[in-house]
Parts: sequence; structure tokens; C-alpha cells
Amino acid sequence: MTSTARRQAQRNRGTIFVEDGEVIAVDAFPGDQFITRIRAPRCAAAAAPGTFVHLACDDSLPMRRPLSIMRAADDWIDVLYKIVGDGLRLLSSARPGDRINVLGPIGQPFTMSPQRPRTLLIGGGVGIPPMVFIADHLRRQDGDWQPLAILGSELPFPFSLRGSSIAAPWLDEVINSTMPLLEDWGVPCRLATLAGYDGCFDGYVTDLADQWLASLTVDDLHKTAVFACGPSLMLQAVAALAARYKLPCQVSLEEFMACAVGGCAGCAVQIRTPGGDTMQRVCVDGPVFDAATVVWKF
Repeated sequence: MTSTARRQAQRNRGTIFVEDGEVIAVDAFPGDQFITRIRAPRCAAAAAPGTFVHLACDDSLPMRRPLSIMRAADDWIDVLYKIVGDGLRLLSSARPGDRINVLGPIGQPFTMSPQRPRTLLIGGGVGIPPMVFIADHLRRQDGDWQPLAILGSELPFPFSLRGSSIAAPWLDEVINSTMPLLEDWGVPCRLATLAGYDGCFDGYVTDLADQWLASLTVDDLHKTAVFACGPSLMLQAVAALAARYKLPCQVSLEEFMACAVGGCAGCAVQIRTPGGDTMQRVCVDGPVFDAATVVWKF
């Protein structure tokens, strides 16, 4: 092992825990989407926006499943997921009181700067959870944080739509559907879709974000940073949008994972560094990367 690899491995020691979690609640939403709340005190205490867990979905499955943490409070975490195979189907069938082995929190989190308090949070599909986590984190921090969440989905959203009472003067007033949880926290949020849901912007999240960014003054833009999670094509478009406005942008990448702790390197992606391009592991070197350093493969 090289000295660099050794240092990278050591920085994850003592920060990832294994514990037998307990299912507290499972909420089902249209489109085979679920939010599961798991009591996992050690993971909840160490979790940060952008980190994820590797869950043992059932005793019959040897492979775990990686899921972003949507919320972490007290002694529990929330995970949002869509059924895409047997593992998550089995996870969705868990009931309160069932035990689930939790490995986490894993990964490098998003980092927010007080010099850029206007935080644009862009989440697509199952990329919504880390954006909710950032919003939850910022509302608990001191300072003049001004988050705006723009969330997109082509499936029904995994929450009931609500008309927002938080004004968005940069947008047509008929586009006012929001995520109730963010609304209750006082976090402005607008939704984008091509599926025609009531009160939602008809287009991509990047189109809606572009409309907001275009409404800002030069001074406002100097105080703005972009954070995103979602499908790779969406993240590439977000990175291009941020570059056009000359804004710092962090993205949480989605990749297939086997071990999720850096051993197999099956989730490696190409990243630009001052010393040249290198392969880095999404699980422990990410999942959050500077969008300008990602070598997009599309």
C-alpha cells in the first residue's frame, strides 16, 4: 500500500460504526418509494450531510445496500429509497421492532462556507435525501444561512405536495408546490418535473435553478454555492450550470458499490487533481466531490 493510500485508509478509521439498528417506522409512497427510520445511535451521532449507510437488508442476502442518510437526530436516521431489486424490496418489508445491521456513517460530507450563505440545494429522485439533510443541518447553525431547495422527480414525489406560503418572487406564482417538511422548517423549496404534477415547474431542475440564478445580483452570486445529488446526467448538467455562473459546486455521486468502505475500489471514478487525473473511490474518497474536478463520462 502506498503512503497516500495508507493515509486515506487511516482517515476513515474510528469514524464508521457497525451496530444492530432497530426499525422504528416504515412509510410507503407511490412509485415503490419508502422512508425507513432506524434507531442507530452511534451512526446518528456521527452522521453529516452527504454521508451514507450500508445496510444489511435481510439475513438471506450477503450483500449490503448503500443508502444516503436523509435525516439524523437523537438516536435515529431516516433513509429514502426506491425499490429496484430484491434487497430494497426486503428492506421495505421490515416492520417496527425488526433488527437491521447498520454500517456507517460512510464517506466525505458536504462542506458549507459562511462566506457563501446562499446555498442552492438541487436533488433529483433518490438524490433528494442529502439535500434535506443539508437543510436540516443549516437551520440548526448560527449565521445568516439562506438555503433554497430545488427538487425534481419523474415519479410521484415521496411526500404529499403542499402549496408554499414562502414567497418566490423570481418565479411564476402558480409554481408553488413544495415539500411540507422543508416548508415547516422555513426553507424555501420548489419542485420540478416533466410529469405534470400540480404546482410544479414543467422542466428540469437545472432549468428552474437557472431561472433563480439569473434573478440574483452580482453580490448575491458571490455569496452563493451549489450542492447537488441525483443521477449522473443531472449532476453533469448542474456542474455545467454552476461553471457558467462561476459558482463553487459540490456533487454527491451515485455509483454501484460492493464493500462501500474502500476495499474493493469497484466504485472508483476519474477525478482531476493538481498532479493529474486519478481514480478515487466514491464510497470513502467521496461521495461528495468538487464538481469541477469530476471527469464526466457522457
